[in-house]
Amino acid sequence: MNDLIEKFYTSFKNLDAKSMGECYHQNVVFKDPAFGVLRGERAKAMWEMLCESQHGKGFKVIYSNIKANENYGSAYWEAYYTFSKTNRKVFNEIEASFEFRDGLIIKRTDEFCLHKWAKQALGIKGIFFGGMQFFKKKLQRQTNRALDDFIKKRAV
Repeated sequence: MNDLIEKFYTSFKNLDAKSMGECYHQNVVFKDPAFGVLRGERAKAMWEMLCESQHGKGFKVIYSNIKANENYGSAYWEAYYTFSKTNRKVFNEIEASFEFRDGLIIKRTDEFCLHKWAKQALGIKGIFFGGMQFFKKKLQRQTNRALDDFIKKRAV
């Protein structure tokens, strides 16, 4: 399964959402602090939206410490990008855990410090509010609304 995780992150480095999606089981469950829980095609669409938004903007992914057996895996990765809403630079450190079924990723959880992310992405608002639960819920509503809009636009 190390190869599967390697394929996922190599595809991400290349902003190749199609290849990233090929690593996911059709019933995948993705979870992170920014989006909450996404299932199936919504999880794949999230990566497509993120990849599309970063083309030509100096996006960079570095990954390491990939560990996996036939059922579970983990990796550490770093993302360097410009947050589109504020045009602020972000460096995010993420611990990822994976579960596998039928040779694909069935469950993926990304963990990172949302407060640290918010300080970078949002500046003063992030400093004051980024560690609060209401902020996390509001962010998840906004990111999921953006994902809904992306999916609708893509379907047209």
